[in-house]
Amino acid sequence: MALWRGSAYAGVLALAVGCVFLLEPQLPSLPLRSLWSSLPLSPASPGPGSPEGRLAAAWDALIVRPARRWRRVAVGINACVDVVLSGVKLLQALGMNPGDGTDHSILHSRNDLEESFTHFLGKGAAAERFFSDKETFHDIAQLASKFPGAQHYVGGNAALIGQKFAANSELKVLLCGPIGPKLHELLDDNVFVPPESLQEVDEFHLILEYQAGEEWGHLKAPHANRFIFSHDLSNGAMNMLEVFVSSLEEFQPDLVVLSGLHMMEGQSKELQRKRLLQVVTSISDISVGIPVHLELASMTNRELMSAIVHQVFHAVTSLGLNEQELLFLSQSAAGPHSSLSSWNGVPDVGMVSDILFWILNEYGKSEGRASDLTRIHFHTLAYHILATVDGHWVNQLAAVAAGARVAGTQACATESIDTSRVSLRAPHDFLTSHSEAGSRIQFSPDEPVVKWHRERVSFHFTPVLVCRDPVRTVGLGDAISAEGLFYSEVHSH
Repeated sequence: MALWRGSAYAGVLALAVGCVFLLEPQLPSLPLRSLWSSLPLSPASPGPGSPEGRLAAAWDALIVRPARRWRRVAVGINACVDVVLSGVKLLQALGMNPGDGTDHSILHSRNDLEESFTHFLGKGAAAERFFSDKETFHDIAQLASKFPGAQHYVGGNAALIGQKFAANSELKVLLCGPIGPKLHELLDDNVFVPPESLQEVDEFHLILEYQAGEEWGHLKAPHANRFIFSHDLSNGAMNMLEVFVSSLEEFQPDLVVLSGLHMMEGQSKELQRKRLLQVVTSISDISVGIPVHLELASMTNRELMSAIVHQVFHAVTSLGLNEQELLFLSQSAAGPHSSLSSWNGVPDVGMVSDILFWILNEYGKSEGRASDLTRIHFHTLAYHILATVDGHWVNQLAAVAAGARVAGTQACATESIDTSRVSLRAPHDFLTSHSEAGSRIQFSPDEPVVKWHRERVSFHFTPVLVCRDPVRTVGLGDAISAEGLFYSEVHSH
């Protein structure tokens, strides 16, 4: 832990912290981390010799393209237009005041919106909800779309992942989803949209953003994040599933990315059951040897999540998810640490590792199980972990580093890591497991990717250089998963 001691930028206080680390390495680390985070660094102080600068340089040396690269990527099936604006200002314009926050799994009214937004702003956590009242949603959406400072972006996990892939000119990208005129206009020219995917009206999602430290009444947001809601029937019914599947035969992809299952939360149980069966059948029809990545998103319906775990996981090759989705998944399927109601601050690495191992051990590929699942890309604000079943993926060290790097650049809207605008918030040391005797690992910014094994599963961990003043938080998870996949290579058996 004395590795943080050497920064000349922190002056005398940094040297004092370093001495404490050196002389008393067994002291509780949390107060020392808090002391480090309080160092009065000027905005321009982090440079090449800082932990952030050293980590960014080490990433650049590690991130190399795989020997065998994707040529054609097919992505589906949720797409929309994101209307991004200040959540606090919109709710104030609607005449709302913060009360007691309550999480509503489905929003039925303006009051439900106010209570849910309050709940998640207080936690600094992201969430996505379905708004059931069409007329009320339309009225709010009209106000939001014309609101001063409101911006329109490509939205929906599939469209965002497709857009990220399309930034690489050598890749051909197919996107299927409900694509209206505004979304079509916003898409990269390198994204091919089948004519059957085009529709006359766009689906709008409202993205209510808030900044770290932003206040609303008695509340103060601990982190920058967003609250998303929509009345989206096309994506909710997965109307473009059949179009997506029928397009694959002609497009001939070597990688398929699927997302949007969470949008079914607003549908009946019968429709959910029927569509999940059709999803599994559709995936099974994809040619053997073509990996299928499933991107998860915020959910509240445990029954639907459990069905996805038990019915869909075995059919896909790879998963992408964040800390909320991981814990909710474990709670829905009686996994490790499922008694935990929510994460307290930065998710514990050992607990995350336990759940990732459980998913691959229970639902992943093995000799006695008919499953294709061999890879999980987990991302949270402070760090990422790539977990893979041995013998199926290569270049994962570069993949996890690339995913973490893009989190910092995209959030800050920079081409490369600007060390004056990011900070290192990952734990300096951690246990790799709480379910068994895990190893204690101390992290060094000069070796930013840490690897460990547990039975037949390999774990790659790297911190994130967190943008101090993010320009935009929406779509970070999708960009992370796309970048991680871009640098990944699957073994051909």
